[in-house]
Amino acid sequence: MSEKPVRHILGLSGGKDSTALAVLLHKEIPQMEYFFCDTHKELPETYEYLDRIKARLGIKIHYLAAERGFDHWLDVYGGTLPSPNMRWCTVQMKIKPLEQFVGNDEAISYVGIRADENRDGYISTKKNIKPVFPFKERGLVKADIIGLLEDTGIGLPDYYRWRSRSGCFFCFFQRKYEWVMLAEEHPDKFAEALKYEQEHKDGRQYTWNEGETLLELLERKDEIIAQHERSIARKQKESAWKKQSLAQVLDSVLDEEDDALPCLACHL
Repeated sequence: MSEKPVRHILGLSGGKDSTALAVLLHKEIPQMEYFFCDTHKELPETYEYLDRIKARLGIKIHYLAAERGFDHWLDVYGGTLPSPNMRWCTVQMKIKPLEQFVGNDEAISYVGIRADENRDGYISTKKNIKPVFPFKERGLVKADIIGLLEDTGIGLPDYYRWRSRSGCFFCFFQRKYEWVMLAEEHPDKFAEALKYEQEHKDGRQYTWNEGETLLELLERKDEIIAQHERSIARKQKESAWKKQSLAQVLDSVLDEEDDALPCLACHL
């Protein structure tokens, strides 16, 4: 019996880096298997962007999902919302569906970490999944990634007008400004995130932001927006940023406001 061929896999997150990696490799590795770990708590813009990627590149995307949804796992963890110190959502709804998808097959996982980033991305504990980093190997940085997306006509996802990371609409790694804009852009999604804060089976209060509820944050809406606009204006005056797009300036400003590393299995 002949050995099974090594599988080539690339996870799409709905973000710019994983998309640019697909642009770079889709002709180079025609047997690539593309997947998206769907929590069913995504922004509508994310699904629209995935449709755009499929249409432009002519690829198929496998939509992976946990057998049990977010609400089930929230109950399992006693109503404790996921947080930077307890990322159960990443484990249960991203990593486990991926590892089930691969099974025991030998696989090469292509990870969209850039040469100008100091992080490793998701590294599986399973020995049969080997990560490789094409951007790092080729010395590609953020400007190269933006160029790849512009050259193909895919561009950036629509949420880049107000948010710079992919992931669930209630991701705890969102900055204050992004929460405010979620309330503006998708009030129904904000209301759902708020409901999760307010309803817990054990009676304790958990918040998406440390030390502040979403209602308290929204009371400071004008202050948060004004501070953000000042940061954007300051950045746009800097010579190195005068020719950059608003999305790139926004990305830089939000990084300055919060340098916490996001879930690396979600945000690429």
